[in-house]
Amino acid sequence: MPAPTRSSSSAKKPVLVGLAVVTAAGILGYVSYRATAPDSPASETPVTATTAGPDSGLYRELAELARRDADDKLAQGRTDAPVVLIEYADFQCGYCGKFARDTEPELIKRYVDDGTLRIEWRNFPIFGEGSEAAARASWAAGQQDRFWAFHRAAYAEGAKEKGFGKARLRALAQQAGVKDLDRFARDTDSTAAANAVGEDREQAYGIGASSTPSFLVNGRPLAGAQPTAVFTQAIEAAAAEAANVGSAGDPAK
Repeated sequence: MPAPTRSSSSAKKPVLVGLAVVTAAGILGYVSYRATAPDSPASETPVTATTAGPDSGLYRELAELARRDADDKLAQGRTDAPVVLIEYADFQCGYCGKFARDTEPELIKRYVDDGTLRIEWRNFPIFGEGSEAAARASWAAGQQDRFWAFHRAAYAEGAKEKGFGKARLRALAQQAGVKDLDRFARDTDSTAAANAVGEDREQAYGIGASSTPSFLVNGRPLAGAQPTAVFTQAIEAAAAEAANVGSAGDPAK
């Protein structure tokens, strides 16, 4: 498949700005490969990159990719949550669907609802025209505050097998509660949608992601639809680290 066209806006904002990010990008590429390698099934071999002690600053620049923007339509959770999980995913990816159905709802219930976790979505369409169309449609649904409802509909069991043609995307938007379907169609085909998706994809490639789903948990790479326990361990470790850093920087503590 030809390399995707990179938007001029994202080209002006290079992601790889430091040695730490370059190093971590190589690790994420390796983690992505391991997560999808035939001899490393996700259910048996959790694939994550973790650090401790003096190496814990390695992913600081990657952690700064979190937007923490209250107006981000493709995010949920408090902007000041101690942990941010960034997800790079494709609506035609079966493992992304598995994560969306089996793991993400539990993470929302356990960590987003209590303010510990913020989830930020990045569209990373890598499986052709259907993926690109679904990514733009998800962004369009988000403009009417229905991204996560669209996300659930598009990742429902058997949804991707029905394809992501225009009529199907409109039906998914209607199912998701998008009120103005004509605006949805215009937004889906807009330059703004193409640019937003392109910027997300550029960021994913820039940090070395080569498969979906790929994640950053406070900057630490984690790839594949891992068991829920892998995510809870990563989130709780990141929350504990954030608490320790906060305590160390507060003279009152």
